[in-house]
Formats: sequence, C-alpha cells, structure tokens
Amino acid sequence: MRIIAVKTLRNYLEEFPKAEQALLSWYEEVEYANWNHPNELKAQYRNASVLTNKRTVFNIHGNTYRLLVDIEFRLKIVFIVWFGTHEQYDKMDAKTISYVKARKK
Repeated sequence: MRIIAVKTLRNYLEEFPKAEQALLSWYEEVEYANWNHPNELKAQYRNASVLTNKRTVFNIHGNTYRLLVDIEFRLKIVFIVWFGTHEQYDKMDAKTISYVKARKK
C-alpha cells in the first residue's frame, strides 16, 4: 500500500514521541500490505475498526493512541487523516473529521 501524507505522520511523531516505535512499525507493515477490501485488512489487524468502506481506525501503542486513515483499496492508497490519544479520539466524530494539512516548518 502507498501511504499518503507522510509529512503529516512525521509531525505527529514529533507531537507524540512515545508513539514513535509503534507508529513506525504500523507504517512498515502497511507499506508491505496488499489489501483489496476491508476483510483483508481485518484479517491482519483484528483490533482495527472499519468505520466506512474507506475510513478505518487503528489502535497504536496498546490502544493509547488512535490513527484514523482513509483507504482507497482499488488504488492501494492509505491516506493519513488524524492521529492522537484515545482520549482525544473519543471527543471527535471520526466519520466526519477532515484531513488537516501538515504545518509547514
């Protein structure tokens, strides 16, 4: 799978350094994945929550953090939408939140 918005992911790593190893492991695993539909994703990540045909939430670092992505299975693209603590995730609507462009440095 091709992961889009890597710069956004890097910014999240700066903001949440405790999640770095777990997030980088997720990144590497997903790069080598070849999902054609949500069932294949769920076979690999049983704790992932498929919210819609495109939107999925991954538990990161023992469910301390949540990673929200949009997946275009046909195009093999995973688009980083949001990353934060489980507490922050519980305060938002994961189905409707929009991607926020990475801040420039």
